[in-house]
Amino acid sequence: MAARLGAITGLRVIELDRLFWRPGLAATPRPDWAELQRDLARGESWIMEGDLGPYDELGVRLAAADTIIVLNFSLPRCAWRALRRSRERADFWRWVIGYRRRSLPLILGQIASHAAEADVRVLTSPRAVRGFLDGISRGGR
Repeated sequence: MAARLGAITGLRVIELDRLFWRPGLAATPRPDWAELQRDLARGESWIMEGDLGPYDELGVRLAAADTIIVLNFSLPRCAWRALRRSRERADFWRWVIGYRRRSLPLILGQIASHAAEADVRVLTSPRAVRGFLDGISRGGR
């Protein structure tokens, strides 16, 4: 979705997973990650893609965002896509399974705290994503 949105809008797409994970799947230390996000968010226009679950410093980028898109797909869809993509560690699967019950409420709370003025879209299916992207490509928001 982020790649397609970037192609439609011409905005730079920043894949957070690629920046966060160090060799051997070592996490970037929290203070370093927050500082890197502050540096990235100083850019005039961007799309930041990714959710790093319990490792994330979400408030840093939310405070700089004018639009926030939350994907809230079903557990079976997320699990199937993750299985197709690659092998994942046990902590990843715990996060996926608990996302709607634990992570999503925290994310929505962070949005309310750090980005109350942002345009927030919660998309619950691939069809909703296609509709959103089609609207953007037609010049809507």
